[in-house]
Amino acid sequence: MCAPALRGPRQRVVGPGSGAPLPFAHARKERRPCARTAVSREPRLVAIAAAPRQFHPKGLKGDTPVTFVRAEFNNVILGDSPKVTVSPEGTAKYNFTSGFDFSSEGNTLDDLAHKPVFLTVFEVLPKEKKQKDEKTVILGQSVVDLLPLLEGECTFEIMVPLYPITGSPLENLRTGAKCCLEVTVSVSEALLTTAQILGGNLLRVTLEAAYSVPDNFVVSGPQQNYMVGLQVPSIGERDYPIFFRNGILKLGGEKEHVPRPKRWPITNILAPGAQNIPYSFITGGPYLEEDGELNRPEDKEFRNQAETTKKRIVWDVESRCYLDPPAVINFQKRIADCRFWPVEITRISLAPVFKGKSTKDKTEDDGQVFFHGVAYVNMVPLLYPGVKKIRGAFRVYPYIDGQVYEKTKCLFSLFRDVGHQIKLGNLTGINSSLAKPILTKTSKEEKPSKEKDTSSSIKSQSSDNPLEGETPLYQNPDGQQYLEAGTYLVLEFELEKPLVPKRLPEDLASRVKEMIPQRPTLVRRTGGAQKAMNDYHNQIQNIASAILEEYHKMFGKELATGKDLDNQPLEDQKCQLNYELNCSGKYFAFKEQLKHSVVKIVREKYLKTTAFENQEELQAFISELYIFLVDQMHVTLNQSRLEETQPTSVAVISTTSEQLRLFAYEAQINEDYPLATVYYEERLVRDSQNLEHWLDYGSFCLLINDIIKAQECFRKALSLNQTNINSLLLCGLMSIMLEHYDEAEIFFEDATCLDPTSVVAWTLLGLFYEIQNNDIRMEMAFHEANKQLNARLAKEKTTAESVDVGGKLESSLTLGVVRSSSPTKGEIPQDELLDDTCKQYCESSEQPGPSIQSQDVSSIQRPFKSFTLSKDTPKKASKSQISSNGPASSAFSGVSPKPCSIFMETTRFLMKVNAIQYVHTVLAHELLYPQGGPSCEYYLVLAQTHLLKKDFAKAEEYLQAASQMDYLVFIFARTLMSGV
Repeated sequence: MCAPALRGPRQRVVGPGSGAPLPFAHARKERRPCARTAVSREPRLVAIAAAPRQFHPKGLKGDTPVTFVRAEFNNVILGDSPKVTVSPEGTAKYNFTSGFDFSSEGNTLDDLAHKPVFLTVFEVLPKEKKQKDEKTVILGQSVVDLLPLLEGECTFEIMVPLYPITGSPLENLRTGAKCCLEVTVSVSEALLTTAQILGGNLLRVTLEAAYSVPDNFVVSGPQQNYMVGLQVPSIGERDYPIFFRNGILKLGGEKEHVPRPKRWPITNILAPGAQNIPYSFITGGPYLEEDGELNRPEDKEFRNQAETTKKRIVWDVESRCYLDPPAVINFQKRIADCRFWPVEITRISLAPVFKGKSTKDKTEDDGQVFFHGVAYVNMVPLLYPGVKKIRGAFRVYPYIDGQVYEKTKCLFSLFRDVGHQIKLGNLTGINSSLAKPILTKTSKEEKPSKEKDTSSSIKSQSSDNPLEGETPLYQNPDGQQYLEAGTYLVLEFELEKPLVPKRLPEDLASRVKEMIPQRPTLVRRTGGAQKAMNDYHNQIQNIASAILEEYHKMFGKELATGKDLDNQPLEDQKCQLNYELNCSGKYFAFKEQLKHSVVKIVREKYLKTTAFENQEELQAFISELYIFLVDQMHVTLNQSRLEETQPTSVAVISTTSEQLRLFAYEAQINEDYPLATVYYEERLVRDSQNLEHWLDYGSFCLLINDIIKAQECFRKALSLNQTNINSLLLCGLMSIMLEHYDEAEIFFEDATCLDPTSVVAWTLLGLFYEIQNNDIRMEMAFHEANKQLNARLAKEKTTAESVDVGGKLESSLTLGVVRSSSPTKGEIPQDELLDDTCKQYCESSEQPGPSIQSQDVSSIQRPFKSFTLSKDTPKKASKSQISSNGPASSAFSGVSPKPCSIFMETTRFLMKVNAIQYVHTVLAHELLYPQGGPSCEYYLVLAQTHLLKKDFAKAEEYLQAASQMDYLVFIFARTLMSGV
């Protein structure tokens, strides 16, 4: 079967039907996938077989009625089954097969996407006297969804329920009994090729309701048709309009229940239960997680009131649209070109025209559109990686041509330009073609047409922008009521597959592992010179013990008498001991025992492995070696003697890793960077497998602008633990500095996958996309960062309100930050304690700003087209470069106050790791952010950056600005500047 391009403009008009719940679910029994590689242009038969039986049917004239099944698709009757009498067991075997031809001119892929096959069961009533024709009544109706054919299947079997119509005897079945049909749908070959299955997509548009509608909308009075329409881009310059009509006006009183089923976009369904789409429900969700407008915390009360007490128009209709590969490309391009799409709403009166009116008056009335409004849907989230669905509430504004064009670049109104046809009932079919084609911007400019004066305010045909100074002639007083009432539409757009695939976490982890392979833990082993020295000392101790034992054997009795010995007897004993050792061969044994350890010392300590060139060199080396060995012998003997005289061991005072970190910090404050380097390297020598040691050393290297060494440290830390978020972020920052942008994207994306709640990770990813001039993904990252920050603050607020000990609220608004080389353990300098106190007072005294609105992320303007970091920064820090982990930055350590925005939280992280190069860029975003702006912390950060540049005048100016926001900061400013 071929999958032709949908050639002409088509219109889909859908309705709600009944709200009856789905009695029981469909049971799909078998699917046989089939893919085809060749494209066939000939029509193909889609066969529908209703077989083999129907369960528990009950007719008007008894329990064994005569019934038959009628199949219908796309308003065309496909055929009737033979008349079958229901058996006493309650089954009827129809064995009925019918079908329709699929082609590009008739039944298209778009028809298969949103139109089901109807199977209607009729009962044949017995003939009465003098009755010529048989009478039939409808018992129920089944609906078969043909969507599996668009998934590449050739055959599938399904058990579909038989829904009773109103007044049917099937409504009175006993509990547990049900009627259903076994249906098999098959085609000779797949309707889609492999390329179409992989490259195509299916768009589902769901219109739930319009809430808080104007008070002029009343249930009584003339019958009204509430309609909503939008255009879906397709191939070429034409769009496909989708119309939702026959909205049901309801009074307030209670919320619409969830979950509730979505309804077919068909108006001629007889059975109320058959109007619900199987396996498709409206589930709702929290307002804060929506993608549209009115999703801020302050909007929650209005939403609850609008969806409970105010009037609403309910559709609950899902419309589907198949997009083949070229249409998918055009769909993406249209979203990228214009982020906002117009969704129009109107009310059309169905009251008959009075006979007294002339034909001219009738035509004018038919062309008018009342209560014409428009909602602007931001479709850009569908271009975010991995996103398939957007759902939210969208405000309705009056439809004014100039505003609509400025926002959406759309020149065509669905209801105003074809409203007279809708009113006259010319658009009777679900996908009837429009009388005039839908023109996009390109086609309208290529073939300009004469328009009425009502649309002359849009633009001139030769200009790309609306004409300035033109007064809109198309006034919309009715549409203004939408704005006054606060009307909004709840819409959902869902794709079968995301337009932009998202990288899998496994793939990102694999890429990181390829760039930075994990290093096995090194086993510490004693070797080399130290081991040789230890062996020599051990041998000296053993030989000394053996000589003392021999001495006690020879002269132990004399020592037992307690007589004092003078020098002469001691010399005699020494001669006798030497004679005995030489005669017994023990002296030679002692020399052989020392020989091996001495050879190791020569090789490992003196690195002598080759022969000497002359005798003088040999004698000089032997003299040096002899002196060294004698000295080491004395060290060993003295140590042994000391242990004997002082049996109680004295604890050796040694520095810990934390103490070394504090020493390094003190050296940074004193600007003694070589000494600080010694301390940091000493920590690495003691424990090179500690990830924090490498991060601290890397942050110090950033402070002194040694970018290469900083990158080595951060990569070493990442090799020790490839799931550490801070290591990934810092490696990403280093890659940006070195202009390795592909690697930077991998690092940042992997960080967001490992910790999706990290505000800093999402913000840094957005800053990276800003460098790449990728505005859509930059907006996506900032939107996600705001979303995570809002969720965290809401959770912390709830926790803080619920925790109350002793009548005092224990605030849980603490934000975890990365510990770097600044002292956070042990003894903290007094200046830092003062700074922490002033910083917390400063933040607590600020008035809380409005909540961050995720929907307004798109309004963030880029302060620069892009920013790059120079690699030509001086390699050696100046004398005034106080460590960012010093007193000026202690505000970013320990317990941090509540952040005002994602950018200030990211600034804290950057100052923490000494990434000063990025701070001004992030602060620029803070100024342009709708909920941002200068704050006490903002000026403190600026003051610190100017201190690092030795610009004391500017630093004092910013400190004074911070002190004006809170007088307590004045104490901090005076303390800091007096130290400088």
